[in-house]
Amino acid sequence: MASNIISPQNQEASASHNVAVIFGVTGMVGREIAKKLISNPDWKVYGVARRPDRVPLRSSSTADDDYHFIPCDLLNPVETRAKLSAIPNATHLFWVTWASQHPHRTKQCCDQNRAMLSNALEPILLRSNSLKHVSLQTGLDHYRTAKGILRGRPYDEDSPRDTEGFLFYYSLEDLLKEKLMSLGGRSVAWSVLRPGLVVGNSSKSIYNVIGGLAVYGTICRRLDLPFVFGGTRECWEEECIDGSDARLVADQHIWAATDERVRSTTGGQALNSVNGSGFAWREVWPVIGEKMGVAVPEEALAPEEFRYAAAMGGMEGVWDGIVAEEGLVATEIGELASWEFLDQLFRMPIKLLGSREKSDRLGFTTRREMAESVSFWIDSMREDKLIP
Repeated sequence: MASNIISPQNQEASASHNVAVIFGVTGMVGREIAKKLISNPDWKVYGVARRPDRVPLRSSSTADDDYHFIPCDLLNPVETRAKLSAIPNATHLFWVTWASQHPHRTKQCCDQNRAMLSNALEPILLRSNSLKHVSLQTGLDHYRTAKGILRGRPYDEDSPRDTEGFLFYYSLEDLLKEKLMSLGGRSVAWSVLRPGLVVGNSSKSIYNVIGGLAVYGTICRRLDLPFVFGGTRECWEEECIDGSDARLVADQHIWAATDERVRSTTGGQALNSVNGSGFAWREVWPVIGEKMGVAVPEEALAPEEFRYAAAMGGMEGVWDGIVAEEGLVATEIGELASWEFLDQLFRMPIKLLGSREKSDRLGFTTRREMAESVSFWIDSMREDKLIP
């Protein structure tokens, strides 16, 4: 499918279309929202990201003029205003991106992400009188305190915010409400989705657990290394975080943005976005090993001192050789795998689980099993020739 780049001179909106703008279209959830919407003839889709994805979106049923990619640095207000002002009659916005230069819980991160969202909203709110809904994605970290001590589990959407420290999730929610309230008589609904560990396929997401594990498994197979779980026994044996399949999160974004039962209940909704069935890593590790063609040791839990950042450090040349020999899409190892992220994820000192009660009650009952999610997304990466 063609990924046309929009120019102000050649775009006219069709009155019969919903017009979606997806900020972060190259990320795990952004790609899925785009694929789902562009397969529906009632939608025209604009995808925004700093750079195009290495793997183009696939859709056999999409006309070339139904999807347009806009390369844009949203931290640059002048560039953002110029490029987004060319979008005609936007009806739905999906914010599934963030600025990652600073740690989550810092004032700098809050200020930077607030500025980025403000830059994006300004030209669209000024120009489009047809806007119906804005969908913002944050995460279950919303419920974690600055000290890392949680109040109980699972957490529902009404759990109080942490009053100490900073978290950019709060800044984005507050800014969105502030901007939409300033529209006067215009009514624009909103939703905030809070996924857990997102499981998907992207070469543009630093928190891509499937990318990291797939690259790790590939290198283990190539070098005949043991495929071990480098984390704590608690994370190995117990439910520590909810999985959130990117397909489910994308479906929930679209549902919350278009289902009148949700939009009519209130001006805005916060919704946890999780698979709905818990998992422990010991349950899915054999699935990953089988998909990657590596044997899982009988004692798969690595010694306490094991760290992926140390074990996989310096493997860039090995990965480059695999990419060349297997004819894969040219990616650097760091585009698919963050070893520091895996080290943190598998040593979580807290449990981060979210309630599904509210979404179920409102009518979103889709479920995913983590083992199936992992298997599906490894196959997806293979289909995109990101891994052998």
